Amino acid sequence: MAVHATGAARDEGWLAATDAAALTVADALAALGGDPQGLTPDEVRRRRDRVGPNAVRTHRVSAVAVLARQFRSALLGLLLAAATVSFFVGERTDAVVIGVILAVSVGLGFANEYRAERAGAALHDRVRHVASVVRAGRVETVDVVDLVPGDVVRIGLGQVVPADLRLIEAHRLECDESALTGESTAAVKDTAPVPPGTPPDDLASCALMGTVVRAGSGVGLVVATAGHTAFGRIAVGLGTRHGETEFQQGLRRFSLLLARVAGVLTALIFVINLVLHRPVIDAVLFSLAIAVGITPQLLPAIVTASLAAGTRALAARRVLVKRLVCVEDLGNVEVLFTDKTGTLTDGRLTLAEALGPDGRPADPPDAAGPPDAAGPPDAAGPGPLLAGLLANEAGPDGADGNPLDRALWQAPAAAAQPVDAYRRVAVLPFDHQRRRVSVLVDGPHGRLLVTKGAAEELLALCVDVPQQARDALDARLADGGRVVAVASRPAPDLAGLDPADERDLRLAGLLVLRDPPKADAAGAVRRLAALGVTVKVITGDHPAVAVRVCEQLGLPVTGVLTGADLARLDDAALPAAIERASVFARVSPEDKARLVRAQRTAGRDVAFLGDGVNDALALHAADVGISVDTGTDVARDAADVLLLDKDLDVLADGVTEGRRIFANTIKYVLMGTSSNFGNMFSAAGASAFLPFLPMLPGQILLNNLIYDLSQIAIPTDRVDADQLARPAHWDVREIRRFMLTFGPLSSLFDFLAFALLLGVLHAGPTEFRTGWFVESLATQTLVVFAIRTRASPFWRSRPSRPLLVAALAAVAVAWLIPYLPVAGPLGFSPLPPLFVPVVAALTVAYLGLVELAKRTLFASSDLLRPPDRAPGPAGPPGLPTPPGPRRSAEATRRRRTHRRAGRFTTR
Repeated sequence: MAVHATGAARDEGWLAATDAAALTVADALAALGGDPQGLTPDEVRRRRDRVGPNAVRTHRVSAVAVLARQFRSALLGLLLAAATVSFFVGERTDAVVIGVILAVSVGLGFANEYRAERAGAALHDRVRHVASVVRAGRVETVDVVDLVPGDVVRIGLGQVVPADLRLIEAHRLECDESALTGESTAAVKDTAPVPPGTPPDDLASCALMGTVVRAGSGVGLVVATAGHTAFGRIAVGLGTRHGETEFQQGLRRFSLLLARVAGVLTALIFVINLVLHRPVIDAVLFSLAIAVGITPQLLPAIVTASLAAGTRALAARRVLVKRLVCVEDLGNVEVLFTDKTGTLTDGRLTLAEALGPDGRPADPPDAAGPPDAAGPPDAAGPGPLLAGLLANEAGPDGADGNPLDRALWQAPAAAAQPVDAYRRVAVLPFDHQRRRVSVLVDGPHGRLLVTKGAAEELLALCVDVPQQARDALDARLADGGRVVAVASRPAPDLAGLDPADERDLRLAGLLVLRDPPKADAAGAVRRLAALGVTVKVITGDHPAVAVRVCEQLGLPVTGVLTGADLARLDDAALPAAIERASVFARVSPEDKARLVRAQRTAGRDVAFLGDGVNDALALHAADVGISVDTGTDVARDAADVLLLDKDLDVLADGVTEGRRIFANTIKYVLMGTSSNFGNMFSAAGASAFLPFLPMLPGQILLNNLIYDLSQIAIPTDRVDADQLARPAHWDVREIRRFMLTFGPLSSLFDFLAFALLLGVLHAGPTEFRTGWFVESLATQTLVVFAIRTRASPFWRSRPSRPLLVAALAAVAVAWLIPYLPVAGPLGFSPLPPLFVPVVAALTVAYLGLVELAKRTLFASSDLLRPPDRAPGPAGPPGLPTPPGPRRSAEATRRRRTHRRAGRFTTR
């Protein structure tokens, strides 16, 4: 991070974090005219007009910009220039034909890209990123782009800091600043000013925009927004385009491969035509037309159209993706970390039993009765249910609090408990390190400390725990119950609470809650396993509870690791340990994020599914963060994908859709490398020995246009089940191998057609061009039915109806053109009757040979290969050995900065 001077900045209404960090809280408030009670609405509007929105990007869909991008191709520009020159030197018909075809091609690309841009904008409009801000003495939730310098903002666990903040309050606050510094260790924050000139990486009194709250909470004064922040400057410097995914990198490498091939062929053809003393303008137009014919112009349009169609299909399945590329990310998922509650289970906790310290039932939880107790109040304190209601962070109406707290209030026996006889003096809230909550209360028998928390840990803080209680705990955990312990002790000398006060407790009893597995979760787990996705359960519950749920769902348990186990493993040993385990229990939010990062370091594409505040760190760390529409605001904000139903079946739909899009894009790539490349190579070869051009430039472009129009239907195609069975990845070497196999094969049939046209049918230049136009378009279009599947086309794998209609229509148009009035201007003539069966026979023979070659090539190719998995330790098959990391650390950091910058975007 660079230090930003603020001599004039303060006069402009903002303050650089490096300067604000050295000021006291009072001085920072005075410098910005702030107030701990917040700004008034009028003052917010005035400051917004002065400094602008808190946005580092503007998301607008500009038709003009999209249209301009269609002309970025140097080949199109050169061809248009050459056509213009030919128009003025007398070749007006050819120039007009070329111009019209280019206009239609540009229009086609514009229509597809503009539609995809609008789909992306629609996704952006459906998602809001919000901040909690104090204004005019009230706490409000506002869009992050509406923050202004002088606002007072509250931040908590898992939240992205919405602007540069000078901290006013900090409660055990730690921030992950890796987005700015690259340092993975969390930075500890406090409110004390730092010395002037402190490096930007050490601004302990500031929370910086784009960083993530790793622990604790705080309140801060907004000192800088948007581009005045360090994160804003980094995001602006990266531009508006997201960092490349592996999928996009593969597209780029493939396009560069074809561009090099096009460059060599274009130069070779141009030289050949000059050697043969053909007109320079004809040589230029012909060479450029060949280059355009090879270049996959529609590839970006096919990809964006596929992604846009994927978002619509997922929306129909109640899956909302925040960015188009999220669909691709879903398809790449190899490992899914999922929470247990509400995903594998119903998510409706109910109190099943309240056990006394002797392990026997206290008051029945399913019926109202007298207040529960376990012995005289002065000896043992309140009974288990009453203690659970006292040490509770949810209100009696069930508002706020966690699901467990709300379940206790909803128990029928809760209404009879004398909660009103106790007055709360202090509270020590639940946190994931202590795993308990304590309250200090004044009651009928004096001041008491009451604690509720994880049973095995709370029992360690108690004195004289009966063996019956331990036996009851083990039995309930083994049966899949979620058990919390409650305990208390007299505390007449305490006025406040500290973790050190949680000692010498007497066990009040155990509260056993139930959350049964979802009826359809077992089928969803099997479906994800069939897709090659390894499901790992990550939970704060006891290991025995998680294992029992997995057994009920048929999810194989290959190993169990607890938070304590993870703490003993260093980062080098962790990936191997994760591979061996499928259940991670008693883990903290930091543990969850560490597990995700370690699995990604091992080269796996990782998704994390969670809906709580404690899941936000892991959601940020995953390749794909997935939450649910009913999750906490922090979790929804951190996620890339929102499930409108918390259902693994819906997630399996998303994975399937992402893989379907990849498979269909590969089909377009293979089409371009087989028939299209072969035809252009044939044209290059024919121009060397024919006394005339084998096809006119306008005819080549028309051929390419009709072919491209037929390929628009590829995103609608069906995909075979074996192509969806595991994530697929780009391999340019395999694509090159495919090209070098099917390109020459296509050219072989082209040269055979040349021999028949010239030697048997004695065709002249016009008939030759007409015949080859029809033959080449038929072979290069219909080959999609052979290479779209590993199976036998039509019999075992049927294409979609739109693809079938589009391909047959392209062939029909090619056959009709020579007989239409436009044939003359295009340089065509009707075909001799004998040519029709000859071309039909050539096409059938070509498709048959392609089918045979395809089976041989695919047998040793990774392209569209069915899954090759060794059996796992138990149950469903496992995944192959994971590859090494596919993205550099810097590429990953850039991609995550882009993703995080998306929340600071306005229209």
